[in-house]
Amino acid sequence: MEWLLNQALNPILAFTEGDRWRPGIGDPTFMGWFTVFAYFATGFLCWRAAKKETLNRNVRLFWLALTTLLILLGFNKQLDLQTAFTFIAKDFAKSTGWYENRRVVQGIFVLCIAVGGIASVAWLSWIFRNDLARMWRVFVGLGFLLSFIVIRAASFHYIDQFLRSGPGTVRMNWILELGAIAAIAWPAFRAAKRPATTYGSMTRMR
Repeated sequence: MEWLLNQALNPILAFTEGDRWRPGIGDPTFMGWFTVFAYFATGFLCWRAAKKETLNRNVRLFWLALTTLLILLGFNKQLDLQTAFTFIAKDFAKSTGWYENRRVVQGIFVLCIAVGGIASVAWLSWIFRNDLARMWRVFVGLGFLLSFIVIRAASFHYIDQFLRSGPGTVRMNWILELGAIAAIAWPAFRAAKRPATTYGSMTRMR
């Protein structure tokens, strides 16, 4: 019965056997679909926050950009495009002769992602410094989420093992990804619930 189910689902599932990929559903599990829902729901909250932001154009555009990004990440959760990226990078490493030294490159890559994430959060904090009190949690959550996605896409063996581990049946992959989404969802929810006239931008207009 299980074999027949797998055969029926195979045409719509992402295919990764033999270091090859085809588009399809990458994580057809409850947690996979729940994460997709979390992305879309948080994107909706960001859209609501953008509608409420009538005094600060830059903040409104940021919420709209974040809405678009989260929706795309929700689709990507099932399309599994990062796997295609992983295989392309692996083929490139083999063809250029540095695959055997990939651990060093991976270490440098993780370091660059960490520095880039911190720098991005710092840059956003500077751009929106007048609204930092209500936006910093979003910046931290976004920086962590993007860093997590990129590092996971690199498919490091020891990181993959860590992400599959966790307390009981709970995986660290779920905790980290959903935690980062929640770090964005909460301030977006608060922003969507506030009256537009109470934002910090009103203070600057006085």
